Amino acid sequence: MQLTPDQTIFWQWGMFSLNATLIFTWLVMGVLVIGSWLVTRNLSASTQISREQNLLEVIVLGIRDQIQEIIDQPADPYLPFIGTLFIFIALSNLLSVIPGYQPPTGSLSTTTALALCVFFAVPLYGVQKKGVRGYLQQYLQPNPIMLPFNIIGDFSRIVALAVRLFGNVMSGTMIVGILLSVAPLLFPVMMQVLGLLTGMIQAYIFAILAMVFIAAASQVDQHNYQTDSEVSHG
Repeated sequence: MQLTPDQTIFWQWGMFSLNATLIFTWLVMGVLVIGSWLVTRNLSASTQISREQNLLEVIVLGIRDQIQEIIDQPADPYLPFIGTLFIFIALSNLLSVIPGYQPPTGSLSTTTALALCVFFAVPLYGVQKKGVRGYLQQYLQPNPIMLPFNIIGDFSRIVALAVRLFGNVMSGTMIVGILLSVAPLLFPVMMQVLGLLTGMIQAYIFAILAMVFIAAASQVDQHNYQTDSEVSHG
């Protein structure tokens, strides 16, 4: 039984190999690119819109509302990044209904890459919102002694993001494989439905945690903001 798609090798030449993780990652990206083009090529501002555009608007507005609830700020700056994370992970897991498909999120290399995207996005959004000095000062809070612990915390939560998603997807694949050998007719259907639900939940959790980390790094002190505004208008 293959635990991760990394173990499925389609082609190998010396040190270079083409495994299921790479193949299915590019498959997911291809589906997203082609699907985005098909949905957005005939967008309409009228009340009569296609079902595809209606679905797109529901997804975008739903993600925007979730971001808005978390950060209590305009969601548009964060929507492309967080939305892409959610849709990629969700689609990667949903396509598991296709026979022979292995979700790339079941590979630690994929989940690590996604977590690294969050790792670099956090300071980028933080500096954009608070400036370099304001962002770096948060590592000295509540006092300078906490500097090494705050740095370790940044790395540990990224590791937790990668391992959490990888472990949940891999364990689901293992359970389905075990049940296939025990009862090949009944249990796989039930577990497939449960796996789809779990995949969506994992995509949601990953996106929410990423947004929480970004929001924590880019949160502006509202008291200082109001004071500065009063001084500038005084």
